[in-house]
Amino acid sequence: MGNKQELLEYLAFTNTLLDSMDTSISREPESNVWKYSSYKNYAIKYNKLANLIIPLVKSAEMLDLYNIGKIPSEFDTVASQQKTLFYSVHANLSILKAMLESQVGYKEDKVLQIRDFLQASLRRATFNKPEREVQVQDTIEQLLIGKGLEKGVDYDREVGRVKVSIKEVVPDFILQKLSLAIEVKLSKTTTKSRTIVDEINADILAYSKGYRSTLFVIYDLGSIRDESEFKNDLEIHDGVSIVIVKH
Repeated sequence: MGNKQELLEYLAFTNTLLDSMDTSISREPESNVWKYSSYKNYAIKYNKLANLIIPLVKSAEMLDLYNIGKIPSEFDTVASQQKTLFYSVHANLSILKAMLESQVGYKEDKVLQIRDFLQASLRRATFNKPEREVQVQDTIEQLLIGKGLEKGVDYDREVGRVKVSIKEVVPDFILQKLSLAIEVKLSKTTTKSRTIVDEINADILAYSKGYRSTLFVIYDLGSIRDESEFKNDLEIHDGVSIVIVKH
């Protein structure tokens, strides 16, 4: 199997090819039914990339290859055929992308980066002692924006409802591409810190139904004495991370 750096480079090429396909049709109006005519060029590029990757990944049998000689040219096809072939290549590239991301642990790495970033940056970005959780949420949103994330594209706030029995819960933030929910807590007192543990346990059950990972960011005003003890029984759940930031 290929090393991680090599696979990451191929993942970057795959993303570039997908972006190119998306851009090539987004620039054209819907009325242009011939905007998918580049399908064969993309099929050739996909084949070259897939042939390089197949020896390096698990479940390579899931990847299709095109018989380029049997793909008709743009002059021998109608618009509907071109569209079908174009999206066939796009779908295969998307499968290739998912396979590479899974093998290199791409999403897991990104989640850890977000966790470490908030752990390192939240206190420095908080100038005044917060009185309400929404103030901590606002600071986190500014940090996400400063990191280059775009609302509605890379993250969203207070959307992504998850239904549990007759109740619906909404994470404070979601990063949909990473299947990550972020929940923010403000711990003011020892009593509140105990309540937060109960809230987190309930949230873990709920968010695990809709997201692969859940990150709890707890801004502590001095009520949590033993961070390890606080985290231990919570982080035993798969995909759950706890960040405690001391004011």
